[in-house]
Amino acid sequence: MMFECLSKIAWKKVGIFAGGVLFGTAGIKILGSKDAKKLYTECTAAVLRCKDTVLEQKDIIVENCSDIYEDAKVINQKRDDERRAQEYAEAKALVEGKEESTGEAI
Repeated sequence: MMFECLSKIAWKKVGIFAGGVLFGTAGIKILGSKDAKKLYTECTAAVLRCKDTVLEQKDIIVENCSDIYEDAKVINQKRDDERRAQEYAEAKALVEGKEESTGEAI
């Protein structure tokens, strides 16, 4: 009777729990070792170098984008000026054509 309650225990779950505790305890020892700390330090140093490289590239990209933006504004201004000149020429030709056909100044 006393051992009857032991038969109802899910031993697989108990085993998984015990394995997790054992692995966790060993894992803490491994993660706290000198070799692990050296690995963390090396990884952190690599991340910092990567960060510096990314920031340098960001500055270059921002400068290039600024140049591209200014060049695009100049191109659009030229196109706008050409369009206005063409519209002016067309309007002038239209006015001159009316003057010639009627003989009057408008």
